[in-house]
Amino acid sequence: MRYYSTNGNAPMATLQEAVTQGLASDKGLFMPERIVPMSKDFYEKIEDMSFQEIAFHVAMAFFGEDIPETDLKDIVYDTLQFDCPVVKVEDSIYSLELFHGPTLAFKDVGARFMARMLGYFRKQSGAKDLINVLVATSGDTGSAVANGFLGVEGIHVYVLYPKGKVSNIQESQFTTLGQNITAIEVDGVFDDCQALVKSAFMDKELNAHMTLTSANSINVARFLPQSFYYFYAYAQMKKFGKAGNLVFCVPSGNFGNICSALFGKKMGLPVKRFIAANNANDIFFKFLQTGKYEPKASVQTLANAMDVGDPSNFARIFDLYHKSHAGICADIKGATYSDTQIAETMAQCYKDTGYVLDPHGACGYRALKEGLQEHETGLFCETAHPAKFQSTVEAIIKDNVEIPARLAAFMKGTKQSVQLPKTFAAFKAYLMQE
Repeated sequence: MRYYSTNGNAPMATLQEAVTQGLASDKGLFMPERIVPMSKDFYEKIEDMSFQEIAFHVAMAFFGEDIPETDLKDIVYDTLQFDCPVVKVEDSIYSLELFHGPTLAFKDVGARFMARMLGYFRKQSGAKDLINVLVATSGDTGSAVANGFLGVEGIHVYVLYPKGKVSNIQESQFTTLGQNITAIEVDGVFDDCQALVKSAFMDKELNAHMTLTSANSINVARFLPQSFYYFYAYAQMKKFGKAGNLVFCVPSGNFGNICSALFGKKMGLPVKRFIAANNANDIFFKFLQTGKYEPKASVQTLANAMDVGDPSNFARIFDLYHKSHAGICADIKGATYSDTQIAETMAQCYKDTGYVLDPHGACGYRALKEGLQEHETGLFCETAHPAKFQSTVEAIIKDNVEIPARLAAFMKGTKQSVQLPKTFAAFKAYLMQE
């Protein structure tokens, strides 16, 4: 399988090149040259398969031409050592709990998969040079990538995060690890961090100095495996007898998660439609209304992992639908919520159902409450454990949120971070010393 750039001005790349480079030379995002549909037999038997089995079949459609079956199976099975159950919240509305991985956030699958794929390619090529992974985070990406790559030989990870704009627990998950993980605290917002990463890839001097790649959802090995969730969710809903007229609602920030789900639909996944739920950073919502994509500076909200003012994966969605606004609107509806609405939703859901939402899942839940049509079944992604936002959640629901042992362990560590301004000159100077 070859990969092309969404900007259309870069050479076609192999899977190994796409994963290792992260971003195409023309600053575009890599896309597979074709999408392989899943067989009718796969969908007929899907409810009898495990998460690992389903994911392996989907991974073969994506990567089977480039990685031997036995090696790909090892990567998938080593990645998926946890589950993502579907939980009924109320009539016609279910939660897809994506927070049962090592860092209790949905990005664990993509991060772990990419770490293992990158390690595989490095071993196969016999490369000796250190691979340096740059990742910008607005919350959960940093912890998932840091823990997914922790201790992986020949790879060093630099996590860039906005100072004071991630929760204490999120911050502790990538600033206390040490070893091959370096946390960089940027005096700015997430979009500044993301801009630094993109600028680094485009700097010839820096790339001559060190081998760089990205573990943000701009990397095909990070975002494509997230489609595994949606196939497995469909299988569980089929077991419940609720797979007809299925609507997926995805809380969306950088749009990698919903983009992977859209790939699933293009592969034949029987989903009626999607809802992209935004917080106050409503750039995509406005695009759906107007047909104009107008990035702007992000604003800080309760749902901090979605605080993105220029979502990278919009380029992939636009490309996937052949730049058709009408085509995108046919499959995706939008919703946007203020902090006040998010808090109201969390409090009301807990009062009515006893289910504890985190701020991001609250956007998805509310969008279904408001947008689900008759005879439809809604499934929203609960993307992170509510304990990752303990103080916020407890203040809203007026009850205690238990912190899982693995989160509590992170909080006991000592913070280690490098503080930098948001200028590329400062970031480049730091890396050139490494």
